[in-house]
Amino acid sequence: MPETAPKNPGRTPGPAGATPGPSAEGLDARLVVDRGSFRLDIALTAAPGDVVALLGPNGAGKTTALRALAGLAPLTAGHLLLDGAELHRTPPESRPVGVVFQDYLLFPHLTALDNVAFGPRCRGTGKAQARAQAAEWLDRMGLAEHAGAKPRRLSGGQAQRVALARALATHPRLLLLDEPLAALDARTRLEVRAQLRRHLAAFEAVAVLVTHDPLDAMVLADRLVVVEQGRIVQEGAPSDIARRPRTEYIAQLVGLNLYRGRADGHTVRLDAGPAVSTTEDLSGPAFVAFPPGAVTLHRDRPTGSSARNLWRCEVAGLEPHGDQVRVELTGELALAADLTTVAAAELDLHPGAPVWAAVKATQTHAYPA
Repeated sequence: MPETAPKNPGRTPGPAGATPGPSAEGLDARLVVDRGSFRLDIALTAAPGDVVALLGPNGAGKTTALRALAGLAPLTAGHLLLDGAELHRTPPESRPVGVVFQDYLLFPHLTALDNVAFGPRCRGTGKAQARAQAAEWLDRMGLAEHAGAKPRRLSGGQAQRVALARALATHPRLLLLDEPLAALDARTRLEVRAQLRRHLAAFEAVAVLVTHDPLDAMVLADRLVVVEQGRIVQEGAPSDIARRPRTEYIAQLVGLNLYRGRADGHTVRLDAGPAVSTTEDLSGPAFVAFPPGAVTLHRDRPTGSSARNLWRCEVAGLEPHGDQVRVELTGELALAADLTTVAAAELDLHPGAPVWAAVKATQTHAYPA
């Protein structure tokens, strides 16, 4: 994630990846929501200017958390403070909160200008002033020439920017974005992601982004909060989480093979499987991770290899992965390997084929569990 200047120069940042403590300014929430057999119980804090991404698999509770922040899902317990004011008993329409929904939910019968003016009008602003403010926001979004267009005449990227302008036009103290790029095609998504990053960098209040896309989270957020089964399993700076994942879900997101075991010096004895040699010197419970690209495959046991880690495996499956082939392996160690299509063809890989998998110790990363 590129380095950017602090958005709040008057606030002293804490250690990298640290969770900010409660503050009179910003967000301080504990969201407890019971929904049948599912229970969400997470704590969220953020200072003005922070962009926090809620990341997790389907059904983890991300959208429930966003709805609770917006006032669309009542809290079973906990609290919700924004700039020191209690919000959990405040009706949704009275909260200083802006929401950008996944499908944007623009009013189809209104122009882009009147869609953006709708928020200020609901807050009591006169029609002429609300439309003037909306025109300013559309100009900021590069959409001035589309002010008179109705949603059906807008591209996906343009509709997304109109929805963002509508949310920002009310000057919210909390901006909620629900999968804001999910409805876009790959090319448009790249462009709009860059634009959204610029707008969020200039936003002076708290922004909470819900996504299942790790790239959106890594590019847009200052801090990631990973939720699984209604609980926070890891949070911190994107770079820290990418380097030190603590669950299999996170490891898959960032593209790593991840194992847990017990370290003794430069060896980690895995809980289920063989030992892994590493360059780190550790003692006690530990994780060890390495990327699929670090794995080399051989049809015969290699001789003279410098790899300290060598396992007898079997091909369980193959699938395209970008411009490479992702090979899923079982055997002494279950792992994924990425090969070029040429290498996969030369090895004559197919489900059931026996192979040797090798990884150099220098390409592993071990850290305390």
